[in-house]
Amino acid sequence: MGLGAIDLNLLVALEALLEEKNVTHAGVRLSTSQSAMSGSLARLRRHFNDELLVRVGREYELTPLAERLLPVVQSSLHKAEEALSLTRHFDPTRSRQRFSVVMSDYVMTVLVEPLLRVIAEEAPGVRIDFHPIVVGQLETETHLRCHDLMIVPLGYQLPGVSETVMHDRFVCLVDPDNPRLVDGRLTLRDLAEMPHAACAIGKLTPADRQLETLGITPKVQVSTPGFNVLPFLVGGTDLVTLVPERLARRYESFARCAVVPTPFPDVPLVEAMYWHHNRHSDPAHRWLRETVRRIGASLCEEIAAADDSHGEHAFPELTVAS
Repeated sequence: MGLGAIDLNLLVALEALLEEKNVTHAGVRLSTSQSAMSGSLARLRRHFNDELLVRVGREYELTPLAERLLPVVQSSLHKAEEALSLTRHFDPTRSRQRFSVVMSDYVMTVLVEPLLRVIAEEAPGVRIDFHPIVVGQLETETHLRCHDLMIVPLGYQLPGVSETVMHDRFVCLVDPDNPRLVDGRLTLRDLAEMPHAACAIGKLTPADRQLETLGITPKVQVSTPGFNVLPFLVGGTDLVTLVPERLARRYESFARCAVVPTPFPDVPLVEAMYWHHNRHSDPAHRWLRETVRRIGASLCEEIAAADDSHGEHAFPELTVAS
């Protein structure tokens, strides 16, 4: 069936229905009545010869076909909006551009809040869809084509263009009453003997590689797919975990954990943004990169100022190839 045989506006309705999994919510999102959205769903069901949404208890779930359709529709609409919004100039104050950015839960925790503040002030009509890192997608050009930016640690061999965004360092987190904690510190022997909570992201973290270099194989008792849960696992347990310091500082006030320097020299975590070559000269994309660059620089200035005030744990000089 050719494109002329279907109202392409139905793709917008289809995306809303599949993302919201609810006719009413999809209608609110598109400023459309429930009856009109129900009509769109009926037309889509006839077109695909599939229910798309099926009721399970009080909720709706996607059919297997709908599950396969969702990423395709999201990507297609993103490309269509990108094509329609392209101009020789980009005015962030007037733009309604929609960007897609992939990042880890750690980067979402420390970078998204200041990014959204800047966007609200400078580009109130711009929308950003944030997506988590999926193991297996980082080395493929396909996923780089589907998203405007992927912000991941340096070391992943993504095809495309890259630029360093920010750096952090690893610290240890333990329960404040852990008997191994002496004068606010742990030893290498402690790290070798204590049970660990670890982040399993498909590759060793820089801190894991440092332990490996020191001949320490962590006794991993529990693992999680990201860093954000780890601070909540050490409270009331004998676990230790190694996480980026910015994330640790965000959680130390309400998660029962003590932030402890690592018993080895600072291990830097360098985050970089990657993008496909075909986006490099796009004015809107240049604006997005510049905005992320500014926020990353401001975060680095914050931690540098903290180092100056404490007089220790300063970052080593980093030389990173773009």
